[in-house]
Amino acid sequence: MPEVIQDKQIFSLQEVTRSIQKTIAERYKSAYWIKAELNKLNYYKQSGHCYPELVEKQNGKVVAQIRSTLWKDDFQRINQKFERVLNDNLKDGIKILFLATIQYHPEFGLNLRILDIDPSFTLGDLEREKQETIKQLKADGIYNNNKRLQLPLLPQRIAIISVETSKGYADFLKVFEAANSSWGYKFFHVLFPSLLQGDKAIPSIISQLNTIKKVIHHFDVVAIVRGGGGDIGLSCYNNYQLAKEIALFPIPVITGIGHATNETVTEKVSYQNAITPTKLAEMLIQRFHNFSVPVQKAEEKIKDKSLRLIAEEKSKFAAEVKLFRSVTNHMLLRNKNRLKENVHALISQAHFVFKKEHEYHSNCQQKIAMATRHLCSALNQNLAQYSQQLKRGLHLHFKSLSAELGNLEKNINNMKPENVLKRGYSITYLNGKAVSSIQHVQPGDIVNTVLHEGQITSTIISTTKPPQNE
Repeated sequence: MPEVIQDKQIFSLQEVTRSIQKTIAERYKSAYWIKAELNKLNYYKQSGHCYPELVEKQNGKVVAQIRSTLWKDDFQRINQKFERVLNDNLKDGIKILFLATIQYHPEFGLNLRILDIDPSFTLGDLEREKQETIKQLKADGIYNNNKRLQLPLLPQRIAIISVETSKGYADFLKVFEAANSSWGYKFFHVLFPSLLQGDKAIPSIISQLNTIKKVIHHFDVVAIVRGGGGDIGLSCYNNYQLAKEIALFPIPVITGIGHATNETVTEKVSYQNAITPTKLAEMLIQRFHNFSVPVQKAEEKIKDKSLRLIAEEKSKFAAEVKLFRSVTNHMLLRNKNRLKENVHALISQAHFVFKKEHEYHSNCQQKIAMATRHLCSALNQNLAQYSQQLKRGLHLHFKSLSAELGNLEKNINNMKPENVLKRGYSITYLNGKAVSSIQHVQPGDIVNTVLHEGQITSTIISTTKPPQNE
């Protein structure tokens, strides 16, 4: 009962608070569905109870707030529903639709006791934010900007935004290590540490993107990688500011944030997305495979053509040697036969003359003998001269053929691919085919130039035709 002091009716604080408690209990007898933002869950592990802080914001300003209680059994039941529907736990910073009773306690004040929470409302709110972000990006005309960029043929320099202790980051690097061991693919990568979930992840990732911009000439691509998570944990990737930064980033941004369903806006506007960091790394490795296979085929083709050319030249050389031997043997045989014929003719003529002279003038034996000696001497001289001429002719002919054979061998050596390349020549290939005309290449094409000491991979900046003589 109130006291009366100096004509004043005075109530104790307990009387007032009990009156408030009674009034609220009589006025708010039912449970009510209420929507609010779960600012902090305030979960106490020892008791298992939660004391959530609930707020309502308008234009980023808090316009209402109240304390609440979520007892252990209710929390466990509600959390299981969230894991089943959203694949994530109840946590800070999400919007909820909850069933609660309004309570007032003289000692603890006004409070909402949460009886149930509808996870589908939270899921719908996340989807609504996602669709609004997509709509705004398309209205700004930047939704596909990053996808229109040109990813280098072999992206080796990677700026990674992740957490150093993340399993997804470790899986990402393991793929590159395996590629280096198996195929010798080399990658340069730098980690830019960042938070990867929750509201604080948005400014953290944007800050690292701005840092990368300052050293962007060192990188070919930015990779955002993290482990798996539910839709709530990934809600930051639907944020407009983060998605805008990625869409407008000056080099390709690729993502692997570890889930297979409900693609976020960040993944949609990125140059390319993979469901896991491992798949994202494998996508980069595949580009190296796509490049190396044609190079290997071209190498095999060059080797095969070189061996074929050498074999053809060896065959030609063997044929020339065989022809030279055949001609030489034929000439020797022909001259030898002529020599035999001359000797037989000389003997026959000598016998004939001797017989004729013996028959007609026996007294002229001395003259005949003398004539025979003179004739034999003359024939011997003629035979010696003919033999010398034959030797000299054969020597000159053999020397001429030897010179031709030497020139042929020199030309064959000069035609070998390795000797042609040694003289400063090179072969330029585009898509595995030798470039024979300036019209076959365009600015931006990637060409492979084979030199004596190795190969050079180049990008065509411009082409210039020689000036025409007027």
